[in-house]
Amino acid sequence: MNLSNLVDDHLAIAREHSSGRSAVTVHGGREHHLRQTLIALAGGRSLGEHESPGEATLQVLRGRVRLHAGDDTWEGGAGDFLLIPPHRHDLEALEDAAVLLTVANRLAD
Repeated sequence: MNLSNLVDDHLAIAREHSSGRSAVTVHGGREHHLRQTLIALAGGRSLGEHESPGEATLQVLRGRVRLHAGDDTWEGGAGDFLLIPPHRHDLEALEDAAVLLTVANRLAD
């Protein structure tokens, strides 16, 4: 799988979609301990505030993003690696952007 091609495809979808976003799981899912999801956001769009998925990281693949959590804000550009805070947060695309969200799932015993 080539992430650059996947980013191109999903940014094109995000630009056309009314939500301004597109996402695809590239590895894992609920049956795995690790899930990686590519998220593409058109510039100026956001995911909106949501709960933390648990232990998670964000790698910026293209563009620039801003991560908000309460009064804290972090910005990242292509190549940057951000830790997702363990509480409510949102992600805003400062320009067309794509990120790789990695989440450690807790499997039921």
